Amino acid sequence: MHNAMTAGDGARVLSGGGGPEALGEVERTSLRLPRDMTIAAWQRLGERIAGLSDSSAWWIGDWLVFGQERFPDRYKRAMAETTLDYQTLRNYAWVARRFVPDRRCAGLTFQHHMEVAALTEEEQDHWLDFASRLSWSRNELRKQVRASRESADEKDESEVRLSVRIAQDRLDRWEAAARKSSTTLTEWMGAVLDRAV
Repeated sequence: MHNAMTAGDGARVLSGGGGPEALGEVERTSLRLPRDMTIAAWQRLGERIAGLSDSSAWWIGDWLVFGQERFPDRYKRAMAETTLDYQTLRNYAWVARRFVPDRRCAGLTFQHHMEVAALTEEEQDHWLDFASRLSWSRNELRKQVRASRESADEKDESEVRLSVRIAQDRLDRWEAAARKSSTTLTEWMGAVLDRAV
């Protein structure tokens, strides 16, 4: 963990959590790193910065949701006074609302969540589970979701819609089997039925 201490000129000094070594100085518009920084320290610092950047999207979203719920008359003003554009702020708040903190996947980025925010909760969980287990980038998640949507849109005129009533525990087992096969439940069911005939 890196800590920040204020230097005499107002800059903040990043120090390693394990000792007094200075990792660099940060200001609002700059990061100055020591010339003798090791590659390992540089990589750790980069991971930390990326994590803070991703976290800040969640923090801003939660801040906006809180403001809208508790200070409705101040919400638009707060949005207008930030340095981010209005649409970006609206997106942050929308994603934060779609994923309450308990549903957020810590191992995935805010952008992963944004990719699936328009889906139902069940679909969100399905795709985020795949992204987490298979270490998908945000772009790979987007590609997989789009491919799934496109295949669903390519419907044959002779397609028949079926409705099946089953017990919840049976559905849970089928969904688990589909996830193991990296397919949707519908695709998995179709494959099982095709093999049976």
